[in-house]
Amino acid sequence: MSKENLFAVSLFPYLGFLWFMTRSGKTPRLALIGFYVLLVFVAVTIPAGIYAQVHYGEALANVDWLHGSAELFLTLSNILVVLGFRQAIIEYRKLNKQGEKKV
Repeated sequence: MSKENLFAVSLFPYLGFLWFMTRSGKTPRLALIGFYVLLVFVAVTIPAGIYAQVHYGEALANVDWLHGSAELFLTLSNILVVLGFRQAIIEYRKLNKQGEKKV
């Protein structure tokens, strides 16, 4: 299986993951936004790769300014996921401390 086919096929399990995470209502909102931003990364990477191949005759990884611009969305996605779960942990700990004081 080629890497392009594997990339395309892997989108379906990820969409299922997003569907379940959204439907559960238990995922921190900011983290969920981060998971959706990963789709933006995919949407940007595909045309960027095509542009790199057509315009420069190179793979996306070999065109630094284009590759870095696409990777920005991956970095943003990771930051949002981490901050979302960090915020949820802080809120959870705060609620736990309040619960201990009431007992």
